[in-house]
Amino acid sequence: MNFIEQVDKGALESRTPIAESDGFAIYAVGADTYLLVQRHQAMPWTAVQLSGDGVFRVGSLLVNAMRHLYRDVASNLSPMALEAKRRD
Repeated sequence: MNFIEQVDKGALESRTPIAESDGFAIYAVGADTYLLVQRHQAMPWTAVQLSGDGVFRVGSLLVNAMRHLYRDVASNLSPMALEAKRRD
């Protein structure tokens, strides 16, 4: 895994992202290597370079972080929590 402080936008022009959102994109750059690029309009693009194995490992960690992040939200939206709020 490498952090790239400034990505050359021109080097990625010929590549199509394999996944993207508003501010992020993932590019396959060959040799089982991927770039997760933060494409901020007002700042230099930055990236994290990952191996294929690294994509799976980091993906698993991100899933755990998402579960942690939304645990409270989900519990507040459960039928039991909504019923308790109605009683209060």
